Order: sequence, then C-alpha cells, then structure tokens
Amino acid sequence: MRRALLALFLVFGGSVAAQRVELQQVVTGLNRPVAITHAGDNRLFIVLQGGQIVVFDGTALVPAPFLDIAALIGDSSNEKGLLGLAFHPRYSQNGFFFVNYTDTQGDTVVARYSVSSTNANRADPSSVRTILRIDQPFPNHNGGQLAFGPDGYLYIGMGDGGSGGDPGNRAQNMNELLGKMLRIDVDAGTPYAIPPSNPFVNRSGIRGEIWASGLRNPWRYSFDRMTGDLYIADVGQGDREEINFAPATSIGGENYGWRRMEGNRCYNPSTGCNPDGSLILPIIEYDHNLGCSVTGGYVYRGARHPRLQGLYIYGDYCTGVIWGASRNAASGSWSSRVLIDTTLQISTFGEDAAGEVYVARHHTTGGTIYRIVDALPVPPKRRSARH
Repeated sequence: MRRALLALFLVFGGSVAAQRVELQQVVTGLNRPVAITHAGDNRLFIVLQGGQIVVFDGTALVPAPFLDIAALIGDSSNEKGLLGLAFHPRYSQNGFFFVNYTDTQGDTVVARYSVSSTNANRADPSSVRTILRIDQPFPNHNGGQLAFGPDGYLYIGMGDGGSGGDPGNRAQNMNELLGKMLRIDVDAGTPYAIPPSNPFVNRSGIRGEIWASGLRNPWRYSFDRMTGDLYIADVGQGDREEINFAPATSIGGENYGWRRMEGNRCYNPSTGCNPDGSLILPIIEYDHNLGCSVTGGYVYRGARHPRLQGLYIYGDYCTGVIWGASRNAASGSWSSRVLIDTTLQISTFGEDAAGEVYVARHHTTGGTIYRIVDALPVPPKRRSARH
C-alpha cells in the first residue's frame, strides 16, 4: 500500500498537507450501506443494499426503517439490491421520492413512492408507482444511482449490463439503455416524459432517454451544488479507473468511450479506437496498482471546512484511499492528491443539506457512516492594528 501511495504522489503530484482530512463517525452497525442523501432538512437517509432505507435524525437512527422493500429484491448479493435513492426537488410539497433496485429477476426497477401522511420518518409502501424497468442480461454492472439535476430532471446511471468486457457492446449501442446516463421528466407523461432538450430526441434508432453513452458501471455521480457541473465515476475493467466530467453548460450527447476505451487507453479495438477524437476522455484516471473500483463523491461546498472548498472528494472501494481533485484555473488541468488512507471498503459518499460530505464503510454488521472533516485547525483571524 505504501509503495502504491508513493506512486500516486508521483502520478498526481502535489503536497497533501493542506488537504488532510479525518473521518468522524456518525453512525455504525449498518448492513451494507450503499447510498447517503438528504431530504432538505437535518436528517440523513441511508440506503442499505438488502432493501431498507433508514433515517439518522442527527442524534441516532430512527428505530423503524423509512422503507423496506427487501421482499421485492430477493437476492441482494454482489452488485444487486437496493442501490439508489433521490428525493424530488419539491419533496417538501409533494412527498415523492424515487428508488432504484434490482428485482427478484435481477432486472433494474426505478419506482416512485410517497412519504406517509402521518409520519415524516416513514414511507407509504402502498404508494408505489413503477417508472421504468430495464432488463439486465447479467447480475453485475447495474449502476443504480438516481439524482435530480439542477434542471429538475431525473438522471439514472446505468451500467453496461454486466459480464466482462461488455460482450454485447451495449454501452455503444444507442438503441439500448444500458451503459448510459439517462435523463427523464418524472413530472410529465405516463409514467414519464422525455425532455425535449435531450440530445437524441426523435432520432431514429436512438433511445430518447439517453443523455450520455459509453459508461461501464457509473458507481456514484454527483452535481456540484454551486456550479451544476456533473462528475461521473466509472468503474474500469481490469486496468483503469476513471472520473468523467460534464460542465453545467453541456447539452448532452457525450460518449465516454467504453468499450472502445478504458480510461485513456484503447480497449476494444486495441488500437485506433478514437480516430476522430469524438470520445470524451476522463479528467482523472488511475491504474490498478492504486485501486480496483472507483467510488465517486462530491465537490465539497459546506461551510465548516474552508480549506476543502471546491475540492472533488472521491475514493476507491478496494484500497480505502480517499483523494481530493481540483482543476488549475489557468491551465484547466486536473490533479489529485491523497486526503487520507483508510482501511474502509468505500461503497459511497454522500452530502447533507448543508453541503457536508460523508463516506460509508460497506460491511454486513459494521457498516458505518463517517463525516469528512478537515484535520488541520483553522488559523485564527488576525486582528487589525489600531492607529
């Protein structure tokens, strides 16, 4: 591990002293947490892979789960289970939230639920409405995250359908929803509408739901709450892990390269994979000497830790290393540096309503949520001299 970290310094460069962080335990004893989010208040909603959503009220876990759909999932082993949660932007008015899970057949389901009319810490299981169902040919690479963008549309991250090497070339097949970032309007149509501003609307042989293509298994993406920029962590095949980026000004249509490319390298074909330069290359990548499965995070926009402001925080499931990435304003180039070396199996990062960032340890009995905090004391403000 130490040799790998030294290599990381050489590859990404930069001193880490100014960005050192610590992990502050928030809650433990969880069974395989895979997502952390908020509903616009001081609570954290924690998604457990087995099919439950639990609530941390700021002091302790609420005894009963917010939602339990374990019976709809059945097998939650490996990469299956309850994988994503997103609250409607007008949740405080309409009470709608959306979940992404694999059903008893192993297929992806996106469904809408409503909060209970009598208990803010409980959902109404009878309110379920299926929004989208996608067949999964293999049990892995299900993606699973949901997030509402600044535009109010629901983004759905879909893996390539699984196995290895995308044998069906689904990520590049524009008539398939697998291997894509989808963008739908859940406030129109039955059960949804395709936004008229989607890049492939009314294009023959292309699904209109597609916002971007060429993804292998987007395991956690996020919008910068200040700028609206989109960061997508895409888990690699056997060599490269990558972070992709789309500015808030994007009109969609990006092709992030898989399976033609893995990171910045050709995969299939082994040469000549990007002849016209149209594929969007990652802003950050690392090889499997440094990790084996990237977990995407968030740009820090909280108020507690000024030194972390604007830093994109992400990690690796296998090594437990947490990095911070930033862009040089003058050159536009990106660099990453180690923030902390942990022993965690990092399954997800999360953000609360105030912009503080959290990270989860994936474990069957010792699953734990930590808050990421600046390890260095904030220097005192200088008093102005009197004259």
